[in-house]
Amino acid sequence: MVISDKKVRDIAQLARLKLSEQDLAVVGFGLGQILEFIQQMDAVDTTNIEPLAHPLELDAHRRSDEVLEINLRDTYQRVAPQVQNALSLVPKVVE
Repeated sequence: MVISDKKVRDIAQLARLKLSEQDLAVVGFGLGQILEFIQQMDAVDTTNIEPLAHPLELDAHRRSDEVLEINLRDTYQRVAPQVQNALSLVPKVVE
């Protein structure tokens, strides 16, 4: 598919791209190839094909629910100035 230089300039302007005259032909050729590929994809009959959430139908990796760290709350609260009901108390800073 051939795209005119004028169309390439218009697209470049919309994309806020500044293209040289030499780049017009290269970008036009690339855009033409993209449009041809889209036409090929449009030609494929997909009437009985179910949509996929992921093309590879992978299951999420699941790991076992294990405690990997020990609870150090009591150790940390030993050095806290005030503790009540397993909570560290701090001075009120907002009235």
